[in-house]
Amino acid sequence: MNSRMKWIVVSSSMCLSVFLLTGMMLGKSSDQTSADTYKHIKVFSEVVAHIKEEYVEEPDMKAVSLGALNGMLEAVDPFASYLDARQYADYQKSQTAHRADVGLIISKKFGYLGVLDSIPNSPAAKAGLGYSDVIEGINGASVRDMSLATAYALLQGDSGTTVDLTVVRVRHPDPATITLTRSAIVLPPVESKMLEGQVGYVALGAISPNMVKDTAAAIQKLQQSGAQKLIVDVRDCGTGSPEDGIALANLFLKQGRITYLKGQKYPQKNFDADPAKDVTSLPLAVLTNAGTADAAEILASAVQDNKRGQLVGERTHGDAALMQPITMDDGGVIILSIAKYYEADGKAIQDVGVTPATQVKEADIQVDYDENGLPIAPPADELQKKKNENDPVVKKALEVLSAKA
Repeated sequence: MNSRMKWIVVSSSMCLSVFLLTGMMLGKSSDQTSADTYKHIKVFSEVVAHIKEEYVEEPDMKAVSLGALNGMLEAVDPFASYLDARQYADYQKSQTAHRADVGLIISKKFGYLGVLDSIPNSPAAKAGLGYSDVIEGINGASVRDMSLATAYALLQGDSGTTVDLTVVRVRHPDPATITLTRSAIVLPPVESKMLEGQVGYVALGAISPNMVKDTAAAIQKLQQSGAQKLIVDVRDCGTGSPEDGIALANLFLKQGRITYLKGQKYPQKNFDADPAKDVTSLPLAVLTNAGTADAAEILASAVQDNKRGQLVGERTHGDAALMQPITMDDGGVIILSIAKYYEADGKAIQDVGVTPATQVKEADIQVDYDENGLPIAPPADELQKKKNENDPVVKKALEVLSAKA
């Protein structure tokens, strides 16, 4: 039996295991009886026994178990991770070391790593990596059974060191190796300017507590300059915590529910607008796309659900949850979403994303490739097309705001 066939047999066994384990978890949430739960566990045990005893050769049961664990977690929560005791110790160190990075925001996608966003001006962004790209390997190691937390740790390191990524792109499906040099990541500043018709335009490539303050200052400056309407552009903005998104949304809301947090064992916690933190009542449009995630999704959902403004663009990614490490008996942990942030109308953002009432597909940015199949980052003037009146999403937002006058 060749290696490809072996991989298919073992992978099929792992998939069956994942299916059964996932069914067990879903069974709990849908009030299945204890007997059904134990039946799932028994079937899973039988599958493992058959793999061990009857597969064509002695399988690596540790790899099979790890694949089943990570597959199950991905099926339930694409941002979850399983780490053994040693990996968790390394992960904790990486969280406090403030190491250099490449600027990628990733999630699990079909067992691999899907690129959600590249922080502007980061090594990843300069290499042209963006939403829909898939990472198959890091430094030659397959990410197939790699946890998300481990992948993030591998992407970090000392400033000036390099990391090799094996990448598959939708428009260039042959895998290519891209070498990125780690560096200190500096979040892009808030951009603001006046568009035609006295429309103030504010663009955020990332969100942080300081950027919320900068956004408030930018809005006030635009209003002082005569702005009569506002466009807030959070396309390809995937950096920032839900707390940052709540603070950002409050800049535009005098009243109403911004979001609420709730989990199976986590009591509902409401986040309502504080009128003292509102800075503008100007007519508003918020621009989104598939790269809009986390904090920016909180803003988008709050504006739309409270009818504070118009949402224009494409459906957001779906990533807004409270993550928590859960310790296992062997010293390892599962990093899992224990509660999700919900839109005011009751939809979990992580499950469905946020869909604009006015949907517009943005113009594609041309990506060229060199002779080795590596992407060439688009020039700055190409990227700027998403930030002026010729951009179809901006044009539509201007039309919507004009119609509301």
